[in-house]
Amino acid sequence: MGIKGKVDRMVVMACEECKERNYTTTKNKKNIKERLELNKYCPKCKKHTAHKETK
Repeated sequence: MGIKGKVDRMVVMACEECKERNYTTTKNKKNIKERLELNKYCPKCKKHTAHKETK
């Protein structure tokens, strides 16, 4: 799947409070080894919360 030589992969972001999967993003797995964590708006919680990369 994807272009040969590309190392960017799609990752799914889940809310830390309600565990709902709200966002998808890409990350370069060669440069960033650890899991991604961003502050995003959760429509279910109706506030900004930390979103972590899921498996």
